[in-house]
Amino acid sequence: MKEETRLLLEGVRDGSVSVEEALERLKTQPFADLGYAKVDHHRALRQGAPEVIYGAGKTPEQIVGIAKALLETGQGPVLITRMNQTAADFVGAALPLDYHPEARCGIIGGIPAPRESGTVLIVTAGTSDIPVAEEAALTARVLGSRVRRLYDVGVAGLHRLLAHLEEIMEADVIVVIAGMEGALASVVGGLVDCPVIAVPTSVGYGAAFEGLAALLSMLNSCASGVSVVNIDNGFGAGFLANRILRTARSLRQG
Repeated sequence: MKEETRLLLEGVRDGSVSVEEALERLKTQPFADLGYAKVDHHRALRQGAPEVIYGAGKTPEQIVGIAKALLETGQGPVLITRMNQTAADFVGAALPLDYHPEARCGIIGGIPAPRESGTVLIVTAGTSDIPVAEEAALTARVLGSRVRRLYDVGVAGLHRLLAHLEEIMEADVIVVIAGMEGALASVVGGLVDCPVIAVPTSVGYGAAFEGLAALLSMLNSCASGVSVVNIDNGFGAGFLANRILRTARSLRQG
């Protein structure tokens, strides 16, 4: 939407679009009030990405209504996170939904070709962390990032991580996803010169406190350049990784 607005204004400047036509196209309200939701039509203008639908706690009917409101104003692809199979079946009957059960995410409008020149590397400590990792990977891809995955390389077998040092050091942003004690984020953070986004997961036995132990460990990382998002927040990590790459592109373009 940001690019469309820029092109519209350039059209007014060069005379290919009349002022009246531009005003008509800009008439869209900044949000649509559906009663149960106020759909933000100008988020892409402010943040570079359209509103994402958080599916948990919403009825399938509400998800369809919000998605249609976004699509009607040309916003897309539409990403729906934390979506269960029942909701996916309902939404898929009304809209062309591509559902990814492992990530618990749905996409309407398809995954675009990568727009950013850098690469986001998604790293997990264990196989049990993959659902959160897939949410992060899918989010970054929908927003236009190139994504690579490196799964099950936790500190219980550090040789598995060290076997991929070249791949790790070539990444532009790394998302490290770990439960238990969350040590992998510090290890990766001490090896690379790029931003590292740490995601604690709720994987672990009793004293892991459903991710709190990993969260505190990551917050206390001795490695510099490690930022931390909330427990199981793969979406937040994927969004931040994309924003870092997008900001770098904007700076290069001057």
